[in-house]
Amino acid sequence: MQVLGRIVPWIPALIPAALVAAVIWELLLSSGLSLRFYPWPPVFHPPQSFGWEFFGSRWNPAQNQWGIMVFIVGSFLTAVPALFLSLFIGLGIAIASTAYLPKVMTQFLDPFVDLLAGIPSVVYGIWAFIVVAPYFGHVVNPWVYDHFSVIPGFGGTPPSELGTGLPIGIFVLTIMALPITTLLIRDALQSLPKDLWESGLALGATRWEVMRRVAIPHSTRGILSAALLGFGRAFSETVALAMVLNIQSGYPVNFYHGTATLATWMFTNLDSAYGNSSWLAALSEMALVLLAISLTVNLLGRRLVSSFIAYEIAGL
Repeated sequence: MQVLGRIVPWIPALIPAALVAAVIWELLLSSGLSLRFYPWPPVFHPPQSFGWEFFGSRWNPAQNQWGIMVFIVGSFLTAVPALFLSLFIGLGIAIASTAYLPKVMTQFLDPFVDLLAGIPSVVYGIWAFIVVAPYFGHVVNPWVYDHFSVIPGFGGTPPSELGTGLPIGIFVLTIMALPITTLLIRDALQSLPKDLWESGLALGATRWEVMRRVAIPHSTRGILSAALLGFGRAFSETVALAMVLNIQSGYPVNFYHGTATLATWMFTNLDSAYGNSSWLAALSEMALVLLAISLTVNLLGRRLVSSFIAYEIAGL
């Protein structure tokens, strides 16, 4: 009974790790991995499509070509600008909430940031496609094209009036990454000891000077963790982005053109993959690549959050 009492508490604690391991193992099997146990030691045989051809840029099932580099590039083209925009906006919201707005107003406004995180992604996608895309197609994209067409990547083919493509995709990802970045940055700024804040003001510094020279450097780890977790949120978004990105299996010819990410391409090609084992294996390998990138970014972000909390406790 004592042994059983020691083992039972481990079972629920190991369930999340077991689920992650099961997902990875099934994706490896679906991608065509084979494992030979005899003779010992076991030998892994990776899928045949893993290699330079798999990381090429041509996706043509008719010719058995499964290159995914174009989708990796598309993922970074949408996620990186969205990350910088969400960090910029989130930092502004966090600074206003921490240093400038009255406490009564922050108690009223802060819950709306939490509500943004609770909105389903499909709602963002429908709203962006119906309401925002026409505005981008008739106002934003033409204005950018008229004023910045001399810059490489912003000229060439005029933008479509539909408004779908990279700009609105970046806009949607910015909104979806904004809650997590804002909350983490706000918590990091609020962790500044009150004595340091009041000491800076007592020495004659303005609120902005204390924020810029004391609070933000003190919260560097928290801001960096917000960046990593926000990037993980934007990099793996699927449904909302698939609705507005104008998915195409090629590199975008300019800033207004459509492209595809790893997540959106898997989402839109899953029905076509049934009945074609090579196609399904290629999508499974794409899922493994996406999972590896997302897990790495999220683990690094959570590691920074943990180290930041430990640093704060040690400082106390």
